Amino acid sequence: MSRQSKFYITTPIYYVNASPHIGHTYTTVAADVLARFHRLLGDRTFFLTGTDEHGAKIAERAAEEGKEPKQFVDDIAAKFQSVWKSLDISFDRFIRTTEAEHKQAIRRAVESMVKKGDIYKDKYEGLYCQGCEQFKNEKDLVNGLCPDHKIKPVLMSEEAYMFRQSKYQKEILAKIKNDEFKIRPLERKNEMVSFYENEGLKDVAFSRQKVKWGILFPGDDTHTIYVWADALLNYLTGLGWQGPSASSGQAPEFWPPDIQLMSKDILRVHSSIWPAMLLSLEIPLPKQLFIHGYFLIDSQKMSKSLGNVISPEQLIERYGVDGARYLLMSATSFGSDGDIGFKFFDEKYNADLANGLGNLIARVSTLLEKNEIEIDLHHDGDKQLADEYYQAMEILRFDEALKTIWRKIAECDESLSDKKPWKLEDKAEITAVLMPIAQNILHLAELLKPFMPGTADRIIEQFSQKQVRKTESLFVRIV
Repeated sequence: MSRQSKFYITTPIYYVNASPHIGHTYTTVAADVLARFHRLLGDRTFFLTGTDEHGAKIAERAAEEGKEPKQFVDDIAAKFQSVWKSLDISFDRFIRTTEAEHKQAIRRAVESMVKKGDIYKDKYEGLYCQGCEQFKNEKDLVNGLCPDHKIKPVLMSEEAYMFRQSKYQKEILAKIKNDEFKIRPLERKNEMVSFYENEGLKDVAFSRQKVKWGILFPGDDTHTIYVWADALLNYLTGLGWQGPSASSGQAPEFWPPDIQLMSKDILRVHSSIWPAMLLSLEIPLPKQLFIHGYFLIDSQKMSKSLGNVISPEQLIERYGVDGARYLLMSATSFGSDGDIGFKFFDEKYNADLANGLGNLIARVSTLLEKNEIEIDLHHDGDKQLADEYYQAMEILRFDEALKTIWRKIAECDESLSDKKPWKLEDKAEITAVLMPIAQNILHLAELLKPFMPGTADRIIEQFSQKQVRKTESLFVRIV
C-alpha cells in the first residue's frame, strides 16, 4: 500500500433543491470510508462536503414553498447535516456556498480571471436546462429532452460574461491523456478524451442577468455569477482559501485533492470548466476524479413519480447505521451502475450481517464465556487477507475489500461447524479451536473500521478483554 503524509478527499457539494437521497448518500459514505481508511493509515486527512445553494432552480423552489431563498437553503442544508450525522459521516468541513467568506473568495477569483483576460462580455445564445443549470448541445439531448431531467431545454439569449474555456482545451486534454489529471474508471477517462477530441471546449457563460439568487458579479451588479463557477471553487474555499491574493497565497496546504468523488452526471463540468478555471487561476489540478455509477431501484430509474425513491432515513430505520453503510458499499462494484431495492438489501442484510458476521460473533463469544476461556489477542492477523484488502482499497474497489473480509468470516464459520467445539469436553482442545477464530474476528473488526465504525469498535472492545462475554447477534434478522 502506497503511503503519503496527507490525504484530501471531496464529495461534490450537493444542490439543495431537495432533501438528501440515496445517490447523495452513496457518494458521501464512500468518501467517509476512504477518509477513515487514510486516518487509520496515519495520513493527515481532510474530508470536505457541503451544499451548493445558489441558482434559479433554488429560487423557484423557495417561492413554491412560500419561503425566502435563504430560509429555504438553511432548512435543506440542516437536513443534509442531520442525515450525515446520523450516518456517522466524519467530515472535517461542511461548506455552504452562501457563507460570506466563500462569496468573497469567488468574487476575487472572478475578478482575477477578468484581469487576466479570461473573462469577457458578449451576447450568449444556447439551450439551457434549468434542471442541470447547464447549457446543452443538440447532440446531448434525447428526443429533444435533457436525458437526466426529462425536460426540454429553453433557448436562452442574453448578455453574459464569457469564460475563455476554449483557451485551455489542449493543455487539459494532454493532462487527461497522461494521467496528470487522472479520471477513473478508465471508461470515464476515455469518454472525456473522446469529448475533447470530437467536440472540444467552447467558451461558456459565466454570468446570468435574470437570476438574482446568486453572487454578484464583480464590477457589474446587474449580473450574478454562474452557479457552477460559484460551486466548483468550494473545493478551495472549504480549505480556507480566500481567493487569489498575496495575503492568502495561491493554494491551501492540503491542495490538490487526492480524490474527488462524484456520480457520472457531473463528470463533464468537473473535467472541463473546473480544470480550466484552475489553470486560469494558476492553481494545480486535482490528482484524480473518481466517477461512480447510478443506482436503479428494482431495475427502474429512481423517480418520485414511480414512488421508488429510497431515502437515507429509510435505510437507517430498516438496517441501522452500520447496516446501511455496509449495504451501500457492498451493493455493486464502485464505479459501475447497480440494481438495488429493499428485497435485495433485505436478503443481503440477512445473509451477510445477521446470519454472517453477527451470528459468528454470537457463537464464538457464547462458547468463550461458557467455557471460561481467557484470551490474549493481538491486533493483526492473516497477512495475505490484509494485503488483498489494502490493494482493493487503494483502487477504490470497496466491494472487493469487503468480500475479502466475508470470505474469512465464512472460513471461520466452516471451522466451527467442522470442529464442533461445543461437543468437546477438554478445555485445551476447545481453546485450540476458538483461539484462532477469535484472533481472526479481532483482525477483521480492525479492517471493518472504515465501513462500519460503530460495529467494529464494539467487536474490538469485546474481543480485547481477557474474558469475552457472550452477546446477542449484532444484527436482528429481517423477516
